[in-house]
Amino acid sequence: MTAEPLEQPSTVLDKEDISAVCLERLDTVFDDWDLMLAVDGVAVGMGVIHGVETVAFATDPTVQGGALGIEGCGAISDATDIANLRQAPCIGIWHSGGARLREGVGSLDAVGRIFAAQTRASGRVPQISVVLGPAAGGAAYGPALTDVVIMGPSGRVFVTGPDVVRRVTGEQIDMERLGGPHTHGTVSGVAHLVTPTDDEALYAARRLALLLGKQRGSCEDVVVTDPGDLVPSDPRHSYDVRPVVRAILDPGSYLELHRDWATSAVTMVGRLGGRTVGVVANDPQRLAGCLDAATGDKTGRFVTWCDTMGLPLIFVVDVPGYLPGVGQEDEGVLRRGAKLLHAYAGARVPRLTVITRKAYGGAFIAMGSKGLGADAVFAWPGAQVDVMGATAAVEVLNKRELAAEKDPRARAALVTRLAADHEATTGGLARALECGAVDEVIEPAQTRARLLEALAALPQRRGKRPNGPQ
Repeated sequence: MTAEPLEQPSTVLDKEDISAVCLERLDTVFDDWDLMLAVDGVAVGMGVIHGVETVAFATDPTVQGGALGIEGCGAISDATDIANLRQAPCIGIWHSGGARLREGVGSLDAVGRIFAAQTRASGRVPQISVVLGPAAGGAAYGPALTDVVIMGPSGRVFVTGPDVVRRVTGEQIDMERLGGPHTHGTVSGVAHLVTPTDDEALYAARRLALLLGKQRGSCEDVVVTDPGDLVPSDPRHSYDVRPVVRAILDPGSYLELHRDWATSAVTMVGRLGGRTVGVVANDPQRLAGCLDAATGDKTGRFVTWCDTMGLPLIFVVDVPGYLPGVGQEDEGVLRRGAKLLHAYAGARVPRLTVITRKAYGGAFIAMGSKGLGADAVFAWPGAQVDVMGATAAVEVLNKRELAAEKDPRARAALVTRLAADHEATTGGLARALECGAVDEVIEPAQTRARLLEALAALPQRRGKRPNGPQ
């Protein structure tokens, strides 16, 4: 037996019917809300977050450790379906040991129905999971099927717990190492956000619900910081790209996802002129900003998610190429890197690109190129655009000529001359403008204004693909 479907909630229950734990957590999520369902360890509320109608459910750790029974699973499925029906964000607060053993295969079947409901809602409404305690088995895959996973300090997400791992594999492991915030925030990439307190995890869910549920807001006059002042002129010098992105977006509007995983690329949600956008940027302080296998997973899914949510994409590019090496080939850089190519080429949302210092080789293509479907590509003056850097190119193309020159000083002078000739021949930025790979060279101080103008000129579009696991 499952809970009655929440097709049109009409009955408001007494909040005293749920535990103090669930009440406190739902109170923190909502500004104002009503309890719509309280069934066997699951509470479902509907309310508003800064004016955005939102549905939220919470598993109750005081009832059999939050284990999911048939009725509780039905409540979660219904909450997800009603959020989908009303086109409202759905926030799940997870603290559960998984399917109830005493209910046998019936509870497994009911967990499967949760997954089906989440898949129905995928790409249609924002689904945000907040993990505040252990979430095992079905309660682990539940968050994994949603758009964003936020972990509090006591969050533990794993398929099977340490006891089972020890019995099956002999590995000695504790819950924190197996599925804690550090593991999923830096190693596996399961967690998009890790917070030091439970309240901050719930506040992050509120911010996302507002950014995604109300994608067009007002923007007061902004004092523009010149992002060019934040980027070293020497392309060999590293820097943190985040201040550059923040200088482009509306002040205080941004939230970074997957900050500590696949760190050579930054993925961020924020507002530009009051409109919610997704940003992908190379971070030169990590692997010199190279793309690698892990960034293929990170950026590919982020682009697909932004497309399904209708968020325009802004790429901020400063990339020397793909990270080379045997390790990268073993890790599947081709297979995983192709995810970004596929996601970007198939996206329907407006796509804008800014090349700040350099964009070389295959990474030039992957990072929001015109050939891959960008609506507009801008470059700052002096940006280097080519198959590879001129010096590296002549080392390959003029290998014999350089090897014949034994005098180090003469050889260095020869490299400089050949590099200049190569750049003049291939064209670099000039050639990119000529062939249409770059639309316009803009001053760094004009970046925000030109992006706003370009975005305003493009029709609002949204992809129709589900945002499934990749």
